[in-house]
Amino acid sequence: MGATARTSSAWLSSGTRRDDDVWRNWAGNVTARPARTVAPRTAEELSAAVLQAASDGLTVKAVGSGHSFTAAAATDGLLIRPEGLAGVHSVDRAAGTVTVGAGMTLRRLNQELSARGLSLTNMGDIMEQTVSGAVSTGTHGTGRDSGAIAAQIAGLELVTADGSVLTCSARENPEVFAAARVGLGALGVLTAITFRVEPEFLLTAREEPMSFGEVTSGFDALVAENEHFEFYWFPHTDRCVTKRNNRGAGPADPPGRAAAWVQDELLSNGLFGAVCALGRAVPGTVPGIARLSARALSARTYTDIPYKVFTSPRRVRFLEMEYALPREAAMAALRELRTMIERRRLRVSFPVEVRTAPADDIPLSTASGRDTAYIAVHMYKGTPHQAYFTAVEQIMTAHGGRPHWGKIHGRDAAYLAGVYPRFAEFTAVRDRLDPDRVFGNPYLRRVLGR
Repeated sequence: MGATARTSSAWLSSGTRRDDDVWRNWAGNVTARPARTVAPRTAEELSAAVLQAASDGLTVKAVGSGHSFTAAAATDGLLIRPEGLAGVHSVDRAAGTVTVGAGMTLRRLNQELSARGLSLTNMGDIMEQTVSGAVSTGTHGTGRDSGAIAAQIAGLELVTADGSVLTCSARENPEVFAAARVGLGALGVLTAITFRVEPEFLLTAREEPMSFGEVTSGFDALVAENEHFEFYWFPHTDRCVTKRNNRGAGPADPPGRAAAWVQDELLSNGLFGAVCALGRAVPGTVPGIARLSARALSARTYTDIPYKVFTSPRRVRFLEMEYALPREAAMAALRELRTMIERRRLRVSFPVEVRTAPADDIPLSTASGRDTAYIAVHMYKGTPHQAYFTAVEQIMTAHGGRPHWGKIHGRDAAYLAGVYPRFAEFTAVRDRLDPDRVFGNPYLRRVLGR
C-alpha cells in the first residue's frame, strides 16, 4: 500500500529513526518518518516484530510499492517492508491455486504464473503494486463477470496484533477471511496470499475512438457484449477511446515492437507527459492539447496473453480520485461531471477513466453487493487538484458512490457506514483482532472510526 524511498535487504529487528529515513508514496503526496523499519523474511520474524513494537508502544504498518494516493500505510511507528516476503510458496494445479508471499509484485506474479502456463482471470492496468497492497486497497480492472484481484483470493495468511499467525479461507477463520480480502491494513499484516488461477489464455484487445454520446448511450450494451470493457473520455472534447478485451482462440498477434513503442511509450507516456507539463505551466493551452491528444490515439487490434493486454506502462505521475457507483447511475454521473467541468471552466489534461465490476461478497470491496461502474479522475502531478476533486466528489457522493480506498477522497466513517451495508461486520472483526489499534493510523481513524 506504500513504498519506501530507501531499500535494504537486511532483516532489522530494531532501529532508530534517522533524518533521511523517510517513507514516500509513488505520487509524492504522502510522506512519513517511521521510528524503525523491518524487512522480515518469515511470518515468525514478522510476528516477533509486531509484538516488540506493541510492547514499545509503537503502531505498525506494512507498505508495498507506493501506488496508493492516501496515507493508508503511513506510520511514525514500525514500518514493515515487503521484499523479504516475495516467493512462490506452492502451486496446486488440481485445485487451480497458487500461493505467494504477500510482498511479491503483481509484475513478478504475472511472470511466475505465465512461466507455468497459468494466469489470473482479471487484473488492473498496472503491475507495480505488491499483491498485498493491491488486494488490501481493492485494486481492480474492468470486467463483466470477473471482479477485482481480491475476489480471486482463495486463502491468506495474516499476522495479527497479538502475534498470532492466522491461516484464513472460506473454511478456516471464515469471518476474518471475508474481511481481510480488502482489509486496508487494519486487521493485521498479510504474509501470504493464495490466488485462484486458470490455464493461460489469449485475449484480443480492440481499441477504437468513439464519441461521448455513442459511448454513454450504448454503455449498457457495450458492457453486456464484452468480457472486459472500459473507456476514457478526454475533457474539453467529445471524444472517447474505448477498449474491449475478449477471449479468443488465437493465434497470438501482439503489437509490433515499433508500433507498441509509439503507442504505449511515445504517445501515452513521453509526449503525454510533455503536454501535461505544458498544460500545468500554461493552463489556457489545455483544451487545445486535449483535442490533439484525443485524436493522437488511433484504432488498433491485437491478441496476447492476459497480463500483456490488461496492463500498460504508466510513467507520467499524477494524483487520482476514483469512485465506485451503482452501475445504473454511472452515465448520469459522468454527464454531470462533464457539465461541471464546462460550467466551472476547469482545465483538465488527464482523461476520465470508466470501468466496471460485478457484485462481490467482500464487506469493504467497492463492488460489495452491487454491480459497479468506476469513474476515475486524475490531475498531473503539481497541478492544483482540490477544486476539481472536490466538485467530482460532490457528484459521486450524490449517487451513493464509494471511494477507492487507495485514492484521494474526503469521506469518513459516518458516510462510509451508510454506503457499505456490511461496514459494521468489518469493524467488528477489527475490534476483535486489534482492540488496541496496533495497526491504526490517522487515515484508518477517519475511514473506520475509533
